[in-house]
Amino acid sequence: MSTPALLTVDDQEISLRDCMRHLQTAGKLQDFIGGILRQHILQQEIETRTDLEIPEGVVEQAIIDFRLQQQLSEAPAFQEWLQKNGSDYSTFHKQISGNFKVEKLKMVVSEDKLQEYFIERKVFLDRIILSRIIVDSQDLAEELKIQIQEESATYEQLARAHSITDDKMVNGMMGPVSRGTLPDSIRAQIDDSTPGTLIGPLELEGKWGLFRVEEFLEASMDDNQLQQTLRNELFERWISEKMQKMDVKLQVGE
Repeated sequence: MSTPALLTVDDQEISLRDCMRHLQTAGKLQDFIGGILRQHILQQEIETRTDLEIPEGVVEQAIIDFRLQQQLSEAPAFQEWLQKNGSDYSTFHKQISGNFKVEKLKMVVSEDKLQEYFIERKVFLDRIILSRIIVDSQDLAEELKIQIQEESATYEQLARAHSITDDKMVNGMMGPVSRGTLPDSIRAQIDDSTPGTLIGPLELEGKWGLFRVEEFLEASMDDNQLQQTLRNELFERWISEKMQKMDVKLQVGE
């Protein structure tokens, strides 16, 4: 018995089995199934938990704001938009309410773990603004360091004249760098330094570098955007753990 068609393309029916095969051939089947499992978990949580209720007024206000932003304040225009997007008011209302519930679920799932996770990730969240001079030989690096210390030339002049990296055009300025991604040899010295400190010469992948600390940008839990990023990461980890415990069987017929 043939499997029912999932799609019809140019009057040709494509069965669910063939759709799965197409996805597998394209290397996208795993992501497709993962997306379904993720939504299944979210739907189950929304339907069964009692701590995710959203006041009706909040949902209605969000819909009003959306309509104003999209210039859909007139009922006929909004109705036309819904139809073009294959939706209706009830479905759209449920979607907005569901979005709020997912955000509330993130808060519930992450709240007890947020501070600990922040401490765990802090070495990667802290950033440092550095500038650098990268040259081919240790002798040249040592000579440039002496010139900087004796003030016979400025750091910026020597970066433009001698550095072999593209950032020499901006005086060797690297911009913000995650503290956790720095090689141990650099991070150990930076942690004991202050802005303006010259570090090196240090060998890195066969080259020699002088580094200057410009500014420390320490991560803080007072940063609302950072908090949201950490909550999102914890939430995705939580979903991934739930998915790993699922017994999943793919059944698309013979």
